[in-house]
Amino acid sequence: MAILVLNASPGEIAILRAADLVPGFLIGLVAGVFIDRLRRRPIMIAADIGRALALGSIPLVALIGHVQIGQLYLVAVLVSLLTVFFDVAEQSYIPAVVGRDRLLDANSKLTATQSIAEVGGFGVAGWLVQLFTAPFAIAVDAVTFLVSAVFVSAIRAPEPPPAPRTQPRSIWHEMREGLSALRRDASLRAIALSVVAFECTFGIVGTIYSLYALRELGFLPGLLGLVYAVGGISSFAAVTLARRVTRRFGIGPTMIGGLVLASLGILFMPLARGAGIAALLLLLAQQVVGDGGATIYEINQTSLRQAIAPAALLGRINAGIRFAALGATLVGTVVGAVLAQSAGYRPTLVVGALVMLAGAVVILRSPVGPRRI
Repeated sequence: MAILVLNASPGEIAILRAADLVPGFLIGLVAGVFIDRLRRRPIMIAADIGRALALGSIPLVALIGHVQIGQLYLVAVLVSLLTVFFDVAEQSYIPAVVGRDRLLDANSKLTATQSIAEVGGFGVAGWLVQLFTAPFAIAVDAVTFLVSAVFVSAIRAPEPPPAPRTQPRSIWHEMREGLSALRRDASLRAIALSVVAFECTFGIVGTIYSLYALRELGFLPGLLGLVYAVGGISSFAAVTLARRVTRRFGIGPTMIGGLVLASLGILFMPLARGAGIAALLLLLAQQVVGDGGATIYEINQTSLRQAIAPAALLGRINAGIRFAALGATLVGTVVGAVLAQSAGYRPTLVVGALVMLAGAVVILRSPVGPRRI
């Protein structure tokens, strides 16, 4: 929408990404406190409905007038806030639904559904934009959040009540309690640092990916959507292998291998020139290698985090890691925009790959590195 309809510059894309990141960054720790105080499923349903309404405002305004970049900024802010509540609640809700002994299996299945959604979502999105315009694609996106709300409301697994609070405590005290638990545990701390590197890379690469593919290489949106869809297929394949690989090599080595593959995948992209077959194959190689590695890493780090974090602090620990991740993504977004304008797209992609690789080094040098289960 911003690139094709409003002709946004790299700087405006960076501001839009910041509008999507800063509010969640600022409110993330507070969200964790409330998620530990309340039941998680109602929070997820309310967040879905709110996101549907916010996104639905864009095609509505486009239908009766002219969308401005400022509206995209405002919608990004609202969706960011609601997404933080949904995501932290979801990650904290899963152990209550399946039990801690089935987390790897559950997260693998959830990632499989996300991969299928990526294949269909990105593939359809590119053609919706190309054939019907970006506002129409966003209208479809808004409806999907309503569908999500319906399905989450249909979950019947009993959710345990929040841990009782023996005495009133301030939000700040509970925030510090969660951060202290995260800082004290060497494994949780290493996971958090690896997530920071992982998300910083996606901030760098995500800021320029579409600009690089559409403007520098000259690909059309429909074809780019199909490239994204291949990443979904790769992620789905990685899901089917995740449990087998983890049992064979251990959870720590598997996380390291996933980050290394994700780094190598990014390095295919700077080699592309023009919108020809060779460039297309390089972008596809990034999706196959990079998305597969990233998926295996995410399944394992999420499962390990949910397994070792105390249940009463899980919401705040998840929120603390998400807080750090959003901050890293925000930094990466700024770095990506500045580097792209000063040094060009290709050197920026290389920097992103090196940051991702640093996350693998953190895991390697931590108690998580040799961990088998």
